[in-house]
Amino acid sequence: MPGSSPRGCSASPLLDNDQVSDEKPICSAKGCRADAVWVLAWNNPKLHTPERRKTWLACEEHREHLSQFLGVRGFLKDVVPLSEWDPA
Repeated sequence: MPGSSPRGCSASPLLDNDQVSDEKPICSAKGCRADAVWVLAWNNPKLHTPERRKTWLACEEHREHLSQFLGVRGFLKDVVPLSEWDPA
């Protein structure tokens, strides 16, 4: 649904499990251009298999807000420092 996620898309285009980009990872919060330092792994159980992980990226300032957004919906599965994230 448009507008239901921070940037109006289902996952960060920079760090989805299916792709890796050479672009500098930035926060997924709407309008934020800060460097990402966290990976928020999530899935929507109505749409994704249990092992599927979509990702949003977060700067320090927006980590809690994005985590709450996903957590309230029961989507948040893990929060990991970007430096430790293994997309496999």
